[in-house]
Amino acid sequence: MDLFNNQSNDHPAPKLKRNAQLNNQIPDGLFLACPYCGAQIYSKQLGRERVCPNCAYGFRLQAHERVALLTDEFIELDADLVLPPDDFPGYQAKLDRARQQTDLNDSVLTGLAKLGQEKIALGIMDSYFIMGSLGVITGEKIARLFETATQKSLPVVLFTASGGARMQEGIQSLMQMAKTSAVIAAHQEAGLLFIVVITDPTTGGVTASFANDGDITLAEPHALIGFAGRRVIEQTIHEKLPSDFQRAETVLENGFIDAVVDRRELKSMLMTLIGFHTKEKI
Repeated sequence: MDLFNNQSNDHPAPKLKRNAQLNNQIPDGLFLACPYCGAQIYSKQLGRERVCPNCAYGFRLQAHERVALLTDEFIELDADLVLPPDDFPGYQAKLDRARQQTDLNDSVLTGLAKLGQEKIALGIMDSYFIMGSLGVITGEKIARLFETATQKSLPVVLFTASGGARMQEGIQSLMQMAKTSAVIAAHQEAGLLFIVVITDPTTGGVTASFANDGDITLAEPHALIGFAGRRVIEQTIHEKLPSDFQRAETVLENGFIDAVVDRRELKSMLMTLIGFHTKEKI
């Protein structure tokens, strides 16, 4: 409703002046805008899961936050595995900042975990580490996670979040697509379960490799899933894409994922799926 609809267009309503002193008293981060629906949200409404109460979009989490939310026990693997110093201009400084910000050695956290009574091998990509980009160490950690899971006869749950392959590492980053797919195939040939949970955003080489190699593929509501970006596709086909293009719900409708699951229900869903697989093997 327009509160000023009785006023003439010649005399628009005066703009209210901001109270600068009052604005300075409002803490940063008290209200957040949902990246998907745009709703203004009081930060405490998000809860531990950081889910929009309006549209169920899951705000981005750091890997350690998701571990705390999801697991009952967790033992990290390959925490000291790092890339030797690289001479790409500015790359080492970028890696150092990302490590300090996320408390990770690279863009994926891997380990052995328990969800209730279910034992799993767990990998969580962190979009706060250079946009979750796929590099040599990321691929190596995921490969080692699957090798460990195969040796211990464990299912693997892998949360993906990535902007694609890391350009600073050139062809070596692209080779991780093939390497991870090979160890995943060996894990599946052993009759073991691999569940992918796609989070926002998952794009590029990650989508083209292990994010689409799962036996079961889940996604969080409204997660962006794709290979090339919207702008690149629009410039290529010379057409405007629909607003829900590459969102999890559209990808589900087209048969590329199995279910869209609210973050608040993910742990229960994963325990159920892993439990079914365990009982079937027995």
